[in-house]
Amino acid sequence: MSAERDSAVGEQGSDGGRKTAGAPRTAAAGTGASAASAKKAAPSKKAAARKPAAAKKAAARKSAAAKKAAAEKTPGATKPAAKKAPAKKTPAKKTPSAKKAAPAKKAPSAPLKKAPAPRKQVVAPKKVTASVPAAPAKTVAAHPQGESRTALVRRARRINRELAEVYPYAHPELDFENPFQLVVATVLSAQTTDLRVNQTTPALFAKYPTPEDLAAANPEEVEEILRPTGFFRAKTKSVIGLSKALVEQFGGEVPGRLEDLVKLPGVGRKTAFVVLGNAFGRPGITVDTHFQRLVRRWKWTDETDPDKIEAAVGALFPKSDWTDLSHHVIWHGRRICHARKPACGACPIAPLCPAYGEGETDPEKAKKLLKYEKAGQPGQRLKPPQAYLDAGGRAAPPLGAA
Repeated sequence: MSAERDSAVGEQGSDGGRKTAGAPRTAAAGTGASAASAKKAAPSKKAAARKPAAAKKAAARKSAAAKKAAAEKTPGATKPAAKKAPAKKTPAKKTPSAKKAAPAKKAPSAPLKKAPAPRKQVVAPKKVTASVPAAPAKTVAAHPQGESRTALVRRARRINRELAEVYPYAHPELDFENPFQLVVATVLSAQTTDLRVNQTTPALFAKYPTPEDLAAANPEEVEEILRPTGFFRAKTKSVIGLSKALVEQFGGEVPGRLEDLVKLPGVGRKTAFVVLGNAFGRPGITVDTHFQRLVRRWKWTDETDPDKIEAAVGALFPKSDWTDLSHHVIWHGRRICHARKPACGACPIAPLCPAYGEGETDPEKAKKLLKYEKAGQPGQRLKPPQAYLDAGGRAAPPLGAA
């Protein structure tokens, strides 16, 4: 009996104890596992709880973005008004650029305002004459406003070439046989025409052929001879004075240097250059009233002082051209480009002249203004060169002739 109980108890103890001990362990293990699983399950539930919240937030953001996009696309929405305000400001910001663009457009208009100045010169020629072909247009095109130095030189030299073709026979229009006669005749030509001087000097040189003769002359007799030239008393004093200077200082010979000639009574730079260029073959520019008038009309210079005109014009031409240039300009001034009423309609250099239109532009009317050989009339010299006669020129009549 006891043995059976011991074995039974032992079995029970071992089994039961195991079972009993295992049960609590198992329970404990199960409890620990369940607790761990519960802990693990807890975060998963929290994550599950968080995921919907994040999804909701993402969905809310998407919906907000969609609403904003829809609101931007919707013209009647309230928010676009605030966003369109910058759009309204952008034109305001662009307005300065538009204002800046405006001066850029005005920039080309500035030269157009200067254009009317030359156009005014076109109007007169077109109104006055319709028969002058292309001359007014060419003249305006050659207007020297803003003309460069190179362009001025080219235009001036072209004018001289054109005049050389028109007056190939140009020569000094005072009759003389030697330097003494030329210097006296040039002094007498002040304030009168070369024609009047040429009609007066034959009697003067017939009575006083040398500087010595004129230096010893009776002033009253000389005055009577020179009366037709005007200012005869002052001119008598000059020619007698220069004759005495030639005898006393230069042995009765006319000097061939500028600095010596201008020392003679009544002899200035103009007279000196006439003598040097035509009696000694030394280049010089003769700035008389015709020369001064024409070079200013042609805009070669704006100077009014003869010495400054001489320097300005001389700089436009080689020195070898100075003497012939003087003849061409003076001849043109006496025959066509007159002081009071130029014959613009008959002018051969009208396309090169900035002053075209100051005179008569109708060709037929302009022809009536021509003088000397251009009008079929006698010239100024009683004894002109043969080349002038061959070109159709006529000798002037002596003093007192009909």
